[in-house]
Amino acid sequence: MTPLDGALWLVRHGFPVFPCDHPALKRCAGLHKTCDGSRGKHPAVAFTRAHTLDERKVHETFARGLRNPAVSVGACSGPEGWQLLVIDSDRVGAIEDVARARGEQWPATMRVWTAKGHHDYLWAHPSLKLGNGLGALQGQFDGDVRAGNAYVIGPGALHASGVLYELDDPERPPAAAPGWLLNALLAKPLQDARRTPRTPTVLDASTRVRGLVKFVAASPSGDRNNRLFWAACRAAEDGLDAEDALREAASCTGLDEREALATIRSAYNRTGATA
Repeated sequence: MTPLDGALWLVRHGFPVFPCDHPALKRCAGLHKTCDGSRGKHPAVAFTRAHTLDERKVHETFARGLRNPAVSVGACSGPEGWQLLVIDSDRVGAIEDVARARGEQWPATMRVWTAKGHHDYLWAHPSLKLGNGLGALQGQFDGDVRAGNAYVIGPGALHASGVLYELDDPERPPAAAPGWLLNALLAKPLQDARRTPRTPTVLDASTRVRGLVKFVAASPSGDRNNRLFWAACRAAEDGLDAEDALREAASCTGLDEREALATIRSAYNRTGATA
């Protein structure tokens, strides 16, 4: 799927699109004055008003040069005027883990695979005041949400890493957002609990670290980074001094040491700790 293919698929299914920078361009095409290095994700137009559902305009826009297609989330209107909500998982299965921890099952819905995880598209009632906040999922979900004045990169786009954004099933439409998810997103964030880890006893800490190290060391080749991220998040939340042990365990599974360190730091930053 090319960027044009992705943009056309989106507008034909009712998702307003606009162009973003493309990593193959020599210079970033984003509107910003200074690029932060996240090539391929910066809007090339004012996306809150320059989006379109017109196939002719899509052809014109993407014929001018390389551009990644993106969806203007707030401009989308689903069945009976429902609003679009996109769940952006930073690792494969992140939102399923949240659902499972709450005794729920994640619905089958429109999914776009990304460089690290996936975007899940859902419809939510228009009366709900949703945005980009995680609510009660703060510190529990490895990802972000997008609603209202927001955008997401669409299928057919190329990530700076070389990964192509792809539809999981072109025939599957967005499902209705489950009630437990909406309640969590609309709840007050538990910021204090997220940023103030408990202080475990020496024995408890040692046992906990050994368990996390064992979990990482047993990682299958295709799931090493995901398991390391999960373990590092748990260590950070509990205030455990486990960075070196986790990095060593990840290296023993064959994971590159620099990649392992970056994953651990990302996990600690996500939970409000410092690695």
